[in-house]
Amino acid sequence: MSDVAISIEGVGKQYTLGQRERYQSLRETITRTVQRIVRRIPAEKEDRFWALRDVSLTIPKGQIVGLIGRNGAGKSTLLKILSRITAVTEGRVVLSGRVGSLLEVGVGFHPELSGRENIFLNGAILGMRRHEIQSKFDEIVAFAEVERFLDTPVKRYSSGMYVRLAFSVAAHLEPEILLVDEVLAVGDAAFQKKCLGKMGSVAREGRTIIFVSHNMVALMALCERGILFESGRLVADGTASETVERYLRDVNNVAENALAQRQDRRGNQQLRIVGFEMRDARGVTVPSVASGQAVTLALHYESANGARLANVHLAIGIHGKFDESLFHLSNTTSNDEFARLADQGVITCHIPELPLQPGNYTFNLYCTVNDDVADWVQNAGTLVVDGGDFFGTGRMPGPEGGPFLVKHRWAASDEPAATTARSPALVAVPDPGNLSSGTK
Repeated sequence: MSDVAISIEGVGKQYTLGQRERYQSLRETITRTVQRIVRRIPAEKEDRFWALRDVSLTIPKGQIVGLIGRNGAGKSTLLKILSRITAVTEGRVVLSGRVGSLLEVGVGFHPELSGRENIFLNGAILGMRRHEIQSKFDEIVAFAEVERFLDTPVKRYSSGMYVRLAFSVAAHLEPEILLVDEVLAVGDAAFQKKCLGKMGSVAREGRTIIFVSHNMVALMALCERGILFESGRLVADGTASETVERYLRDVNNVAENALAQRQDRRGNQQLRIVGFEMRDARGVTVPSVASGQAVTLALHYESANGARLANVHLAIGIHGKFDESLFHLSNTTSNDEFARLADQGVITCHIPELPLQPGNYTFNLYCTVNDDVADWVQNAGTLVVDGGDFFGTGRMPGPEGGPFLVKHRWAASDEPAATTARSPALVAVPDPGNLSSGTK
């Protein structure tokens, strides 16, 4: 019996921009080809791109593999191919065993069916008999913590409830191959830890796991092997720590390039961000800013055709040293809408007190105009933070406490200690596992 769980040979996947993937029958394909030849109809000119190209690798049974790469690198496309959600354009994939997938919220469950019914439906899709599913049923429900809503249609679940149940089903119905994409980011920290522990136990049972995550710490802790994708191609394959180190080095190198010269950007370029600078409280451009100090992030932009711009949304995503997302700055969140903008200028975002520990942080830039993506640059630049007297005490806490600094104050009094009553601040808040009013 072969020890190979997944064999991928020269796989490529091509898409047509602006079109949803449409599957044609053999009859439709032959008819369309003959019509073009007989009537001399030229082939339609289509803007195509390769989401994956010339990917070959072998994954043995029982191995935990992390797929690493920036958004759009091809990781999720590969998982969809392995899940048989989409077909390859070229190449061949051979799978040994049943495949359980947790790719994105909404995939794999029927929204009109209840949680109970979807558990049995997913088991049937995996080829399991009813008694096999029933033997795992209580364990699945207990892990997902959705007992109260088991007979409610899943379209009324919150995103957190949905992911908890979807992961529990995928992990407990014993597929030989388990595919997990970024969706675990939807759950809370406690559930993410629980999922990582479950994936570890699944792997110890000899099953194969392919894990996609931007959480490099979790990926290195869980995975033995790391595979790095860039622009649809496999560029590195080694231990998880080696591959993560290569990825982070590439991220930092890319962030050092001049923003105006960057070609690895997406969007229709109706608005293009061509420069970035940090300004201190006096409005002076500075190379770095101290923790706790005011800083203004200035984005220089220009329109593609010299026209004024309407309904502009901008966002800046700040990332830590492991490329983990730390926080998100958006003009829609702060209600600073840009209904009209000149054809070129500077857009600023002011932070009164920068709450970051000293260090280097990368950031992504994202912009839409009239709800269409205009400019999207990942790892657009570096935010350099120096040490500062954040707390006004003349000293800074160590980095072991995490990347954020939070203003706080301690006090003590001689009032009697509460022995039975719980502090209101520690009362458990009900899980927003309560039913949402509509679909997810």
